[in-house]
Amino acid sequence: MRRHAVPPLLASLLLLPPVAPLAAQAPDLVLLGGKVFTADSTRPWAEAVAVRGARIVAVGTTAEVERLAGPRTRRVALGGRTVIPGINDAHDHVGPRFGVPVVTEPGPEPDPPLAAVLDSVRAAAARTPKGRWLVAYVGMRAVDDTASRLARLDAAAPDHPVMLRVSWGHFLQANTRALRAMGITEASRDPVGGWYGRDAAGRLDGRVQENAAMVHTRRLWATLPPRAFADAYRALGDEALRLGITTVQDMSEGKSGAAAARALREAGTPLRVRVVAWPLRAVPGEAAAWDASPARPTPTSVRSGRKYMLDGTPLERLAAQRAPYADRPGWRGRLNYPPDTVRAILAEALRRREQVMLHAVGDSTIALVLATMRALAPDSAWRPLRVRLEHGDWLTGDLLPTARALGVVLVQNPAHLMLAPGLVAARFGGAQPGFQPLRSTLAAGVPLAFGSDGPRNPFLNVMFATMHANNPAEALTREQAVVAYTRTAAWAEHAEREKGTLAPGMLADLAVLSQDVFTVPPQALPGTTSVLTLVGGRVAWDAKVLGAR
Repeated sequence: MRRHAVPPLLASLLLLPPVAPLAAQAPDLVLLGGKVFTADSTRPWAEAVAVRGARIVAVGTTAEVERLAGPRTRRVALGGRTVIPGINDAHDHVGPRFGVPVVTEPGPEPDPPLAAVLDSVRAAAARTPKGRWLVAYVGMRAVDDTASRLARLDAAAPDHPVMLRVSWGHFLQANTRALRAMGITEASRDPVGGWYGRDAAGRLDGRVQENAAMVHTRRLWATLPPRAFADAYRALGDEALRLGITTVQDMSEGKSGAAAARALREAGTPLRVRVVAWPLRAVPGEAAAWDASPARPTPTSVRSGRKYMLDGTPLERLAAQRAPYADRPGWRGRLNYPPDTVRAILAEALRRREQVMLHAVGDSTIALVLATMRALAPDSAWRPLRVRLEHGDWLTGDLLPTARALGVVLVQNPAHLMLAPGLVAARFGGAQPGFQPLRSTLAAGVPLAFGSDGPRNPFLNVMFATMHANNPAEALTREQAVVAYTRTAAWAEHAEREKGTLAPGMLADLAVLSQDVFTVPPQALPGTTSVLTLVGGRVAWDAKVLGAR
């Protein structure tokens, strides 16, 4: 089997201190006769794992591990099945459903023309009691259609507040009733980090963009009953554990720290959840409220880190770029915050010694972040903090050495790699060899972690990462993709001494897979599930295939 090549710097960062491979007492559980990918660079492959309590006590051959078993040890015959460390989804968004959903067209990424959206809204309004929210997901065709947005949406549903959302979360289109319900009037000033769209005469046109969309999403979600958030975490746990996901890092744009803590306690899911604060600078007291929320809401959850959204995405041409967009001459995108606010965000992280996650997509945004970090403190002060660039699509070759020196972590989302090639060519003027670097990131010694930020299926995302449709030269091997989803995702949350690898002393978070993700044809990868998921040595999901109970 091919060994996973690890850049020397990354290998040195992620090596664990030696732990005695065998335990004096018999293990509680042994998994025998498998194909175990440990994600541990010192021993990538094994056949068996022994668990006592919450932790792994041995990894080795079947014969080595079987000798440790005692009369009360549970034995699970893997039958050659593949075992991996539990997937750690480093960037997800967990939230409840709001309003009455309006289906505009089938598929996970709808992109109907605005006329079709209006027809769907009109039909939904006819069968929905007056005054109830209608929510539809749209794509770029509806976003780019500037023909009388507000008036046409008002005409389609005059008696309902209507919100058109995009799956990537940076844009809302509201009708007049929805604007009124959100407290947005002609006299409203743009909130810090976002803005309200206006027509040529300066009147509201219904667009609510960037951090303004987050402000109002949070206000609307706050009107929901508390059980809605608990149901969202419960549903997350049910889905994730069946997919072999044992940790989710939740970017909490739509809920407060207190709401997240209450919901996690009520949900009672065995899934590990890292709640990442998202204090909106437009809302006074937000940061203090997050600080006052519990640091450990439940035994398997933690609140740590802060996220800020510094720019938009290439989709709506709002990622801040050093060169103009090819399909909008002279336009380079825009920063959500001015440079002095970016400096204040980074200075605060440095003062608090706290990890900060920065949504930074455009190369101008990333260059500003790196230059500001350098201006504030030496590299040695930043490396322990592991500042994260979320998405970082334009962390280009000239920026990678600085990112490495500063200890920056890139958290990419493989579903983003599947943007339509025609859209990428239109935005940037043809194929872009530096766009969304993966292989180059690893070669430069910058840690690369994966999160979903879209379809949650990690094996669908492994397929995307090993294809990289828009930039095949940057595609990863399957081993590299699984490492990004396990070992480096743990590094990205300062948890590499607890999880992310299958090695003695580590938490027994692992998944036994329904098929061998390292050898099946690429198109078969999305069909992978977990037949047995352990979290802290306990069975969190069992498909009743292996007789683990």
